[in-house]
Amino acid sequence: METAIRAEGLSKRFGRQVALAPLDLEVARGEVLGYLGPNGAGKTVTIRLLPGLLHPTAGRAEIFGCDVRRCAAQVHRRLAYVGGETNLWPALTGAETLHLLGRVQGRVDTAYRDKLIERFRLDPSKRVRSYSKGNRQKVALIAALMSRADRLVLDEPSSGLDPLMEREFRDCVAAAKANGQTVFLSSHILSEVEALADRVAILRAGHLVEVGSLAEMRHLAALTIDAVFTAEPPYLTRVPGVTGVEVDGNRVRLQVRGSVEPLLARLTAARVTQLLSREPSLEELFLERYGAEQADRPEEAVPHGR
Repeated sequence: METAIRAEGLSKRFGRQVALAPLDLEVARGEVLGYLGPNGAGKTVTIRLLPGLLHPTAGRAEIFGCDVRRCAAQVHRRLAYVGGETNLWPALTGAETLHLLGRVQGRVDTAYRDKLIERFRLDPSKRVRSYSKGNRQKVALIAALMSRADRLVLDEPSSGLDPLMEREFRDCVAAAKANGQTVFLSSHILSEVEALADRVAILRAGHLVEVGSLAEMRHLAALTIDAVFTAEPPYLTRVPGVTGVEVDGNRVRLQVRGSVEPLLARLTAARVTQLLSREPSLEELFLERYGAEQADRPEEAVPHGR
């Protein structure tokens, strides 16, 4: 499969501060990659390095095989970028802003642009200075999506959007993926990433610590199991991998890590009338891995990035 995005030893320092340790990462054409991490992890630094908005301290980034520093013009024609903080021209109307951004990008699907304006309920006749944060974000999203760029780089793209518009955004990203576009998505809305991403990459303190599909990351958190017994439940606390046993009459809720075989063997020997399991969500995986760690230390300060 063709590689749309490649980082090879990509790193960035601000003085003595390591914003991003050497990063090796590939994203396939047509893939949606969720890029996650606590504040100060280096997500925004990465996202600015990939299209060449920042110069790396070392390493390189490629877009469809083109070095972003050597082929900047060619790379920029094939990507669209949306940041969480949108700065636009206050004196222009929404329509004028979209026209100008379309000229900069070099291509616009005008029919799709008009459809996006309707879907996001944007009044393009108003001046940008009168727009709320959410409406400014809509302009940035429409500008990126109307280009039909091969690669979308989205940093907190739904910032400021209400729940209805968040759903429209998700539908647009799903449509972009179906169209063969590659999406590099960083968002604090983990349910958004879970709904859209094929794979997830997790960054911590500038280091890439996990990459894989959600199914491959289930080991990061415990599996929740609810069981109902015909009589008094058996003693399950000492079963290998079992934690957090809660008993309510003949009902038991517990968590299990690693292999479930020892637990299933124990349950098979008991009289179980109902057995339900629930895999952890992406939010639960993330919070279990990093929540306690973040609470125990102050937020990292990384210049110009998270």
